Amino acid sequence: MLTIQNLEAGYGHIAALKGVDVTVGAGEFVAILGPNGAGKSTLMKAIIGVLRQQAGAILFADQRIDDLATAQRIRLGIGIIPEGRQLFFDMTVRENLILGAYAQLGVRIGPEIDAALEQVFALFPRLAERQAQLAGSLSGGEAQMVAVGRALMSRPKLLLCDEPSLGLAPLLVRELLATLARLRDKGITILLADQNAQAALRIADRAYILDTGRVVASGPSATLADDARLRAAYLGSGVETTTRAQ
Repeated sequence: MLTIQNLEAGYGHIAALKGVDVTVGAGEFVAILGPNGAGKSTLMKAIIGVLRQQAGAILFADQRIDDLATAQRIRLGIGIIPEGRQLFFDMTVRENLILGAYAQLGVRIGPEIDAALEQVFALFPRLAERQAQLAGSLSGGEAQMVAVGRALMSRPKLLLCDEPSLGLAPLLVRELLATLARLRDKGITILLADQNAQAALRIADRAYILDTGRVVASGPSATLADDARLRAAYLGSGVETTTRAQ
């Protein structure tokens, strides 16, 4: 479904990705792991098109998307949960969710948007209860539900998840990853970038480890988790010690 070939991207003269190759098959749950500064978020930004790559190729469903705008990539079926959630705090939960459908469905609130909202509320009943509440008044876990729901409003085939566990308590991280696994089981392909390596490896099919903009290891999650060298160098300890409660 997604093929990334020799991707290079960065910020000014700073090279954040240096010849990265990644593939994600339809229906897979793939994790991108690595320390701060490894290039995980840069990779997500390049895939969705908010950061233009400097070299290499990005293919989605066998189509080159390098020159497409972000809205066009969303229309093709790529959704994203951005790092930091990026909600509009002075808008309601419902309004934030509807914004997620804009690129795909336009500005009219009709049956398609109502149906998409119902699907999100079925996944997160708490959001149905809080749909008239301002997003800025939500807890961290509730705000992340809105970020996930907003991405689902575009009905993605591939869902990019950029550091979704950041700032969440361990229980909420486990609930979030379980939700992403259920979405995978419903046919949505997942590409997750996260620092919670051990938690991600327990649920992902495969993983890539980035370090200073390069892929240093890849393979089935179980194989990477069992590698003592990789655990010591890149995978750290578990979710219980790498998250901050909110």
